[in-house]
Amino acid sequence: MIKVMVADDHPIFRAGIKHILSKFSDIKVSCEVDNGADLLKKIREEQFDIILLDMSMPGISGVELIKQIKSEQPKLPILVLSTHKEDIYAVRTIKVGASGYVCKDNASTDLVQAMRKVASGGKYVTPVLAEQIALDMSSVAADISPHTLLSNREFQIFLMIAGGKSITEIAEELTLSVKTVSTHRVRIKEKMNLSNNSDFMRYALTHKLVLPMA
Repeated sequence: MIKVMVADDHPIFRAGIKHILSKFSDIKVSCEVDNGADLLKKIREEQFDIILLDMSMPGISGVELIKQIKSEQPKLPILVLSTHKEDIYAVRTIKVGASGYVCKDNASTDLVQAMRKVASGGKYVTPVLAEQIALDMSSVAADISPHTLLSNREFQIFLMIAGGKSITEIAEELTLSVKTVSTHRVRIKEKMNLSNNSDFMRYALTHKLVLPMA
């Protein structure tokens, strides 16, 4: 029996995942959490065979949360479920310890196969993700896109600025000081040779890192 924790801050999505998994006798959702702090608390109290992890929960989330989980439970498999397409976050999550990455749009068809593979100690990568990993490994410095030079935290903040969030909003969401977020913004501008928030948005849209606003 695969004992699963579902970590996602959307109750409707968690219910959908439970419905999908209820059809399989070898998989059991034994825990649900909607934020990073509760996730960390639960893995200290109980044993799980796999975590299904949303990339965007309140408080610590995404790449930083994966790093924290792996520092405490190095052998605990993490399967990322994300609304972001694979070319945005997937390689970063694999690099810091995730065992697989599934877009939420494909959960109904890919999730169970991915879970079984990850729970058995394997890695789940789609052909698209495998290509991204190969390109990432073979890239030479001159060909690397500027956003790939950002740290995981800088990349997270870059996407939030590009998505139209203010420094104050980002600080509140990530539980950081405004000064810290501003310092990250300055470093991002220097690394990527950007001048203002409009440049952030333009770059992100050009490289398909965010969806155009409706």
